[in-house]
Amino acid sequence: MGRIAYYSTNNPLEHAGFEVALMNGLASNYGLYMISRKDIPQITPGAIRAMQDQSYAQIAFQVLSLFLKGDIESQDLKKMLEDAYNEAVIPTQVTHVTGKTHIMWLTRGPTYSFKDYAARFFGRILNYFLGRSGQRRLVVVATSGDTGGAVADALHGLQQIDNVVFFPKGSITERQRRQMTTLAGNVYAFEVNGDFDVCQALAKRLLNDKAFAQELFGDPSRFTSANSISVGRLLPQAVYPFFAYSRIARYDEPMIASVPSGNFGDMMGTVIARAMGLPIARIICGVNENDEFPVFLHTRDYRVKPSRKSPSTAMIVSNPSNFARLVDLYGGHVYDKRDADGNVIQEGVMDVQPDMTAMRRDFYSISVSNPDHYTAIREVYERFGIIMEPHGAVGWRALDTFLEGRHDRLAVIYETADPGKFPDDVKKAIGVTPPVPERIARQAGLEERIYRIEAPPLQRKDGSMTLSDTQYREAKAVLREIFC
Repeated sequence: MGRIAYYSTNNPLEHAGFEVALMNGLASNYGLYMISRKDIPQITPGAIRAMQDQSYAQIAFQVLSLFLKGDIESQDLKKMLEDAYNEAVIPTQVTHVTGKTHIMWLTRGPTYSFKDYAARFFGRILNYFLGRSGQRRLVVVATSGDTGGAVADALHGLQQIDNVVFFPKGSITERQRRQMTTLAGNVYAFEVNGDFDVCQALAKRLLNDKAFAQELFGDPSRFTSANSISVGRLLPQAVYPFFAYSRIARYDEPMIASVPSGNFGDMMGTVIARAMGLPIARIICGVNENDEFPVFLHTRDYRVKPSRKSPSTAMIVSNPSNFARLVDLYGGHVYDKRDADGNVIQEGVMDVQPDMTAMRRDFYSISVSNPDHYTAIREVYERFGIIMEPHGAVGWRALDTFLEGRHDRLAVIYETADPGKFPDDVKKAIGVTPPVPERIARQAGLEERIYRIEAPPLQRKDGSMTLSDTQYREAKAVLREIFC
């Protein structure tokens, strides 16, 4: 198999290799880089069985090397993955809960979030390519919770990279915020007046503003992305289900993966793993009260609504970026309509329907109410003595509902954050305050550096928010102060 071609979901005629796609971040016409189904590499059943005796880094090499042929030497990739997934720094554990149900704890890394996995790979491979070519990049990130801290930590101190993180005012926890704002150095954290969708729109507009990059740095290609919209963060998320399967499967039994979902990065990684040949019987997509996806599966009508607050703060996303990739893989097309200046005037416009029969066969999705987050945390704690946090609780509730309480099919739930990052929610649910993770405790006493975008977003008639021109001008002004 030769080098894989990545194309824009909004411009299938554009093709790029992995390195170019990584450097660009956003594809042309505000699309996302994607791989056609026929080009997704395959892993044989024998190779999957052999993973039972391999470390996380070794499994990551088996998966990711197939996407990077022609872009990086095998020995360089092995060293990079051994560093990124050093088990002394980022141990991964799968534990049994009940029946055939397990939890995969993607929560033991430097920022206690599953996003450490993709961020650590992204930072290392980006730094590798930049060092090889003598270039520099400014990595632009929008975060609804854990992404910002994970990416900031992974990029902090890298010589060829600056990092700008946009986070929504009042929508993330203090501990999540401090994981970004206490690093300083080459990490610049921006508090934005608005919700995650406003932050995401700000990141996308900046990424596409080559004239501003030229003005600021004399380099129109300086901006790139580390959000789920980046292939450098998407592809490593295909490793999770391979690792889980290697620890729980026997005799090639198909596995159900229950993935708490917000911006759909971890879910899309699981979709790719399934397309590579991993025997996944069903992907359970639990969401919070931002229920666009389950409503779409049921009605075929994709309608973006104002985002709703939720205890699972990292999943407060009403228009997931990676939904465009999912729809593309199933033969459809969805995009955000923009005006001549790049402003989004209508989100989630679906002009080509995907194969709904196939999607309904492959996915099951439900919306978990805000109160039920706490009920699920309490249920798991009282029945099994396991403390979960709000995002993992959505994964539990979605799977338990799908199985109708009968945990008699091989299944894994992704637990995506340490409960200690959500002490108030956990205490509200079970009356017990989880221990504070060590690095988070240290950050509580450090000085913060915060840049603020105080201009208001545009308010639509339906109550939803979108990026305003005033906000974008303010962001550019602050960036000029930082980098000029």
